Amino acid sequence: MSAFGSVFMPEMAISWFDGSQWSDTEVVSSDSLQLHPGAHVLHYSSTCFEGLKAFRHEDGSVKIFRMDKNIRRLAQSSELLGLPAFDEAVMADMIRDIVARFADDVPAPPGSMYIRPTHIGTEPAIGKAAVPSLTSCLYVLLSPVGDYFTGGDKALRLLLDDEGMRCPPHMGVVKSGGNYAGALQPIMKARAEFQADQVLFCPGGDVQETGAANFLLIDGNEIITKALDSSFLHGVTRDSILTLARDMGMDVQERELTVEELLERSARPGCEAALSGTAAVLTSVGTLIYKGQEYPVGNGGIGETTVRLRRALNDIQWGKAEDTHGWLTSL
Repeated sequence: MSAFGSVFMPEMAISWFDGSQWSDTEVVSSDSLQLHPGAHVLHYSSTCFEGLKAFRHEDGSVKIFRMDKNIRRLAQSSELLGLPAFDEAVMADMIRDIVARFADDVPAPPGSMYIRPTHIGTEPAIGKAAVPSLTSCLYVLLSPVGDYFTGGDKALRLLLDDEGMRCPPHMGVVKSGGNYAGALQPIMKARAEFQADQVLFCPGGDVQETGAANFLLIDGNEIITKALDSSFLHGVTRDSILTLARDMGMDVQERELTVEELLERSARPGCEAALSGTAAVLTSVGTLIYKGQEYPVGNGGIGETTVRLRRALNDIQWGKAEDTHGWLTSL
């Protein structure tokens, strides 16, 4: 099976901003993007993107999950990076139209069509290290996908890092490639030294997020995760899971969580931890690694509440449960 996100549809939707206006959306070959070698994005990382999914329902229809919220976040990321503003309604049309064009290629559950809207600065100017790009490009790539974690349904191993951070605090809310690049070396090191799947960044003991997902602690009827601020990404899946947890009557706490409290709670029988994200959905964490020691979370395996929350989200995405929150968009 191909690695997650390595297969693409042959065409993508694209629009260019020339400094004064956006071009009409076109559908072009996915390998036809041309940039000047001095393009702003290649030197100063003026790039942001989103990840969302389209799902095939049993009646053959295709629905896009929480598109409006992802578009809003892309607009916010663009603004914080100084990229030209775009019309969110036009962006929605770009996404719907390109997904409709390849609707027959949307995999049946548990697969989906991963959608990657991307906004990059294109101005050819290498003297603008502290000045935003005046021109830009928006495009929407599609990739049919299966499970994100190739190991299947197994509990993950996380290395707790209480010294480093994923990105500068003011950049956490921006979904930008630079943030992922900054986390790459610590993750590679954690894999080599501890066989960890990810690094959970906890600067100063403050439990934040991993390199590519939000972190949730589930202790009985309590679900605890860091309160929203600018230091970490405001995940759409995180928001969805917390909403469903509230629907189930769980005590959702968005607050500070220290490494000390995390380790103390994780030792309790029945405690669970999980990572949430568009790609990963909701994946159990079985082991925490801190200062050379391993700490099992609960029984160290797949958490029952984690599975229940994931199934509740999947059932809405797959059309098996009523969409009471209006999260699905038709083509």
